[in-house]
Amino acid sequence: MRILTNENIPTAAVEALRSAGHDVVAVGAVARGSSDKMVLQLAVQENRLLLTFDKDFGELAFGDLHATAGVILLRISARSPSAVADMVVRAIARRDDWGGHFSVIDDTQTRMTALPKRG
Repeated sequence: MRILTNENIPTAAVEALRSAGHDVVAVGAVARGSSDKMVLQLAVQENRLLLTFDKDFGELAFGDLHATAGVILLRISARSPSAVADMVVRAIARRDDWGGHFSVIDDTQTRMTALPKRG
């Protein structure tokens, strides 16, 4: 899966996703300090699922910048980098339909809402 990780995603999670076979680009490595709008534009341009802890992407994803590849918002209590890494890898492996959805993963469930189609 092609994934763009926001700057708030720990390096351990980025590395764990890569080890699991995902094509991962970290915003901090390619566009450090970019606005949320620019981060979402990058995800759309590169057809990457955006992984973030930032709730602001909900409004952007449903607004003018439809996140066609999808957004996963993490609302988990695990805060150590290794715990976040484990949780993220397990959660992403459970499904293959992340694209086109705004998904919220918390400690007990995953909620998915279809994003509007671009056009």
